Amino acid sequence: MKSPEYSEDCKEIFALISDYLDLELSPDGCAEIEAHIAGCPSCIEFVESLRKTIDLCRLYHPSEVPEPIGQQAREQLLNAYRNAMAARGRPV
Repeated sequence: MKSPEYSEDCKEIFALISDYLDLELSPDGCAEIEAHIAGCPSCIEFVESLRKTIDLCRLYHPSEVPEPIGQQAREQLLNAYRNAMAARGRPV
């Protein structure tokens, strides 16, 4: 699956999305973001994915807090992450 291409405008939107969701932008800033998102398939996909993630997080109520993972597990996760990034041609 190919990653979507994002324009510089998209990247600016991503940088402001938290402020937008927290209602910390001016009305003009919100309107600008909404106008961009409405006409950008990549941003529509990103925002829908973000909304689903937020909804899932709100539904999650752990019954107990898990123990911290051990050093070996941390190293395995880090190696898997580095391998995934290298496979995508992205430096870590």
